[in-house]
Amino acid sequence: MRSTFLSLPAALTGVLLLTACETEQADGPSAQPPPSGASCDGQPSHAPHPSLPGKAAEQEREAVRITGYGGGSRGCALFEVTHTGSEPHTYTVTFDLLSDAGAVLDNTERTVAGVEPGRTVSGRIELGESMAGPQNVSRVRIAKVRSVPADEAPSTTGPCPASGLRVYADDGDAAMGLRVVSVHLENCGTRPYSLHGYPDVQLLDEGHEPVDGVRILHDGGSVAGGTGADGPALPLVLEPGEGAWAGLVWRNTVQAGTPVNAPYVRVRAKSGADWVTVVPELDLGTTGKLGIGPWKKREEEPQDRPPSSP
Repeated sequence: MRSTFLSLPAALTGVLLLTACETEQADGPSAQPPPSGASCDGQPSHAPHPSLPGKAAEQEREAVRITGYGGGSRGCALFEVTHTGSEPHTYTVTFDLLSDAGAVLDNTERTVAGVEPGRTVSGRIELGESMAGPQNVSRVRIAKVRSVPADEAPSTTGPCPASGLRVYADDGDAAMGLRVVSVHLENCGTRPYSLHGYPDVQLLDEGHEPVDGVRILHDGGSVAGGTGADGPALPLVLEPGEGAWAGLVWRNTVQAGTPVNAPYVRVRAKSGADWVTVVPELDLGTTGKLGIGPWKKREEEPQDRPPSSP
């Protein structure tokens, strides 16, 4: 008989103690912090590793670890992010919700903003909010961890950054090996903002080190046409509330050589602007090139890009 998530806490013993010397609860709706006592629906949480089900590699990855599970009608999984770097970082963690057989039933993402050096921040995943539902989830696995410097984190909502600009990337489109991701810029300040040309970009690998051997080509059409990331670079003036976009275009073709992956891209609107680090997960294959489109006003964004792949 398949065991359910609600039977899981019965197999665990003790009360979860978050024992790091400097442990905080993550703030904001994206982090889903546990209340005092680290429980779900008022039910006590249960023991951390080694009593957690699943492989050790599923429970801890880079700076993140799953610390226990809580009971209640909804159920939750508890996790911690411990930052050992020298400057504050914002973490985005993807979790897989697994069945008894190890099949992925659903996945969810949590963002923990501005973790200070030497700090541990705790959060939780509400299993009752997933499509799978707590009755079907046997365990949770850390699928992917991404982090960016807190002062370079993308911004889509909340207070306007000091620069007066919001910069972020969308989820992109993919079809037949062609990839297109848009970098978006919004003038949330009080003054007009001028643009002329292409965004500056720097490619970084999983270790946040520069990626060499990739040509940055001005004009997305140099990789593929029909994406909208082509045409001349024209001068723009963005009034407060207006936005612009620029396309990143590449192919993930793999032939001879070692495939190149660059999960992080540092972007700035123009020379002298603040850098922002986005995470478009560039799988550049062995093509050795990335096309960058010119800045265009938001209303010019194409509606007929290649359809997203499943």
